[in-house]
Amino acid sequence: MNKSGKIPLFKTNFNTIQKIAPGVFTLTFPRTEDFRPGQMLAITLNKAEDPRLYSIASGNFEKEYRILFDIQSEGFLTPRLAELKSGDTLYISRPFGSFYGGSGLDWWIAAGTGIAPFISMLEVGMAEGKTLIHGGRKLESFYFADAFKLVLKDNYIRCSSVLNEEGIYAGRLTEYLLHIENLPMDINYYICGSSQLVVDVRDLLIKRGVPYNQIIAEIYF
Repeated sequence: MNKSGKIPLFKTNFNTIQKIAPGVFTLTFPRTEDFRPGQMLAITLNKAEDPRLYSIASGNFEKEYRILFDIQSEGFLTPRLAELKSGDTLYISRPFGSFYGGSGLDWWIAAGTGIAPFISMLEVGMAEGKTLIHGGRKLESFYFADAFKLVLKDNYIRCSSVLNEEGIYAGRLTEYLLHIENLPMDINYYICGSSQLVVDVRDLLIKRGVPYNQIIAEIYF
């Protein structure tokens, strides 16, 4: 931030948009500098408007940034992002944030578009040895599932309280974490999702004995 407390913004041009599920899109635009997987960008369509924050959902070897977003019916920015056309103007910040993944046998926990920073980590090769607990309601809400399954195999656990599908845990991800035996106590847990999810999962892990300093959480952007 600058001295006024505002995030400096820089002009760029939108490249592509792709609908990956009902009301859910990926958006790409030129990468201007390096970043660490797990970081985010502030984005707006007009410098006079306050930007919104989005986790980067692409690897840092790519020439473009990618973000993942779902349209919020009452949202100020997402409905407009979904209507962008190639060459339209965006204003973005430099990458920032400290939700960095580690090299150990960590667990990743996400729901909704909270999966975005883990997509970035996956694409730079940080998924080796990781376990991902992924919450969703419908099959199409497990964004980038094929890519995660290819790398993580049995360490990719999808959880849904409404689906009855082979290979999907029948319950919320919090139920999975509550009932799984031998929950590891010597690893880090990375959580990204809604504020309620983050609070619920963090409280659950602490009650099960996971040290507080081994829980790294971020409200999804």
